[in-house]
Amino acid sequence: MRRLRLKLGLRAVFKTVDTCAAEFAAYTPYYYSTYEEETEVEESKNKKVMILGSGPNRIGQGIEFDYCCVHAAFALKEEGYETIMVNCNPETVSTDYDTSDRLYFEPLTFEDVMNIVDAEKPDGVIIQFGGQTPLKLAKSLDRAGVNIFGTSPDSIDLAEDRKLFGKLLSDLSIPQPDHGTARSYNEALVVAKEVGYPLLVRPSYVLGGRAMEIVYSEERLEGFMERAVKASPEHPVLLDKFLEAAIEVDVDAVSDGEEVLIGGIMEHIEEAGIHSGDSACVIPAYSLGRETLEIIKEYTVKLAIALKVKGLINIQYAVKDDKVMVLEVNPRASRTVPFVSKATGIPLAKLAAKIAGGRRLADIAPKNKIRMDYTAIKEAVLPFNRFPGTDTILGPEMRSTGEVMGVSDSFGMAYAKSQIATGFTIPAQGKIFISVNNRDKRAIILIAKQLVGLGYEIIATKGTAEVLLRSGVTVETVKKVHEGRPNVVDMVKNGEIQMIINTPLGKGSRSDGYHIRTVAAVNGVPCITTMAAAGAMLQGLDDLQKGKIEVRAIQDYHQRAKKKAEV
Repeated sequence: MRRLRLKLGLRAVFKTVDTCAAEFAAYTPYYYSTYEEETEVEESKNKKVMILGSGPNRIGQGIEFDYCCVHAAFALKEEGYETIMVNCNPETVSTDYDTSDRLYFEPLTFEDVMNIVDAEKPDGVIIQFGGQTPLKLAKSLDRAGVNIFGTSPDSIDLAEDRKLFGKLLSDLSIPQPDHGTARSYNEALVVAKEVGYPLLVRPSYVLGGRAMEIVYSEERLEGFMERAVKASPEHPVLLDKFLEAAIEVDVDAVSDGEEVLIGGIMEHIEEAGIHSGDSACVIPAYSLGRETLEIIKEYTVKLAIALKVKGLINIQYAVKDDKVMVLEVNPRASRTVPFVSKATGIPLAKLAAKIAGGRRLADIAPKNKIRMDYTAIKEAVLPFNRFPGTDTILGPEMRSTGEVMGVSDSFGMAYAKSQIATGFTIPAQGKIFISVNNRDKRAIILIAKQLVGLGYEIIATKGTAEVLLRSGVTVETVKKVHEGRPNVVDMVKNGEIQMIINTPLGKGSRSDGYHIRTVAAVNGVPCITTMAAAGAMLQGLDDLQKGKIEVRAIQDYHQRAKKKAEV
């Protein structure tokens, strides 16, 4: 249709948004497209760069990418470029009047973007800061002759194509979980037999873990395959061996194709398999050994150089039994870039934009390595209290609608701050209900003993209570939902329980505790669903009892770390 339209001489023109409602002449360079005879875009001979925004804010793609676009615009202005922002969301900072030199309120589709390219003739277009929406346009823009600044579309495609990427990892001697690809249920069955259950089933080229599922049996595979194929019909569905009880690690880095700066190595507090947008994560990593961290750094540098990344790269790893495996690589901005930048004081998005504009990392990177002597924790804000009846179990499909950050000298206090910031009421005393799966029963004993030592009362269902009693923990036994009344759900509704620790496992038990978790969400009772989060919360409760929450500007933490780096 675009080719036909151009052949017929039907070209879009751009009009200025009248920000003064016709009362005065409007000079703000906001444009929208229409089909008329004359355009109001003034010709400019300056060197120009066009930045594609992230479009509407929605679960899976939100304000984090807008942050990157805004910093890219500021950085490229410093480099002498005229900046052109393309976005269709008036609620974002990228569409503010003082962010870019020109703004186009247009949808992020190939045809609309090409209309602006034809009108502006920019020196280059940046697609790596707006999340998956502009990234999907990479190939079509490249084929249309648009100069893509930063990482090439071929490198982006290589990271998304499972077979090509698998070969790259093999050539670099970097391990990954067993995996396969399929386009139908029958093909998926063959992969499942080779790889084994549980499987992580996910479409290609989607953001926010959309249509991702952990599959534990053949019966459930068929339905999940249908969802995954619908989510991304043009690309094969990815099937990975799901690593239960593995530690997940996120790394954000910047590269110019020759050198790599690692911005931050974030250890997820929740287990691998929970979407990175929903998982709490901590900088610096709090349980990984020096050797493991060195392997992660080595793999990150290798992959950034091999993919010829020019700008940002995000890599997700799983660490299981001291073995580091690559889960996925995204040669673009990630939702953790604002958190890492704020935690460390390194402006990753600005550095990446300047590299995309032609600068070398050696010329613009901080001269000294940041030595963080404090802890920063990112926690997800989840909307479960707005959706009564929704199970609060976290998984590979993203559900969070925002995030907060807790910073302190100790891990426990930073975690406590992050939980308070999400709206949780952390109890200073009261009753904590515990019901954990068999795998976690040994680990819960020490946590329960420490909770009693802090002055909390423990309530548990029969199976967990027996284990705790045998270990000398004072515990009150309560009925399960189907064992009669009063039961644990009644106690939550009556305000008798101040916190819940309920861990699921496997296909069947991921539905166990559904009633407890949903009633907790409705009644605003903190509900912890992983042992890692329970351990972190224990440290938070301990630190809160030891002292008051201190308040300090984040710049003070940065300044202190900078002084240590200079020593």
